[in-house]
Amino acid sequence: MTTKTRALGQWAEQQALIFLQQGGYVLVEQNYHSRYGEIDLIVRKNQELVFVEVKARSAGNWAQAHEVISFSKQRKIIQTAQHYLAQSPHFQDCYCRFDALCFELSQPVAKTIQQDFYNLIYDLQWIENAFTLDQ
Repeated sequence: MTTKTRALGQWAEQQALIFLQQGGYVLVEQNYHSRYGEIDLIVRKNQELVFVEVKARSAGNWAQAHEVISFSKQRKIIQTAQHYLAQSPHFQDCYCRFDALCFELSQPVAKTIQQDFYNLIYDLQWIENAFTLDQ
């Protein structure tokens, strides 16, 4: 992963977190890792615990952001969520779901020059229940 790609991902996660917090969600964990994979954001609102995958794609890519969450990636996120819940029994009674927050950038992102991501124009797509345990 290039430095530019990592920076874009961090920007997207920060924007996603701000968006969710404005909707009343509270951050529980960010970039939670297990041996199975990583979950970008874990947020809570009342008795809902939401595992969020954040994607950002620039114009000209072959697929939209939500289309790149493969079945394999979904399985890794689910396994990581199960690991998290096993380590966090105080969330056992919460309703859990898997969402995706996808940033579709309207312009290409330069791979080699410094870019101010905060000036980017994008469409944000929030897919609640993007995938489930039984898929």
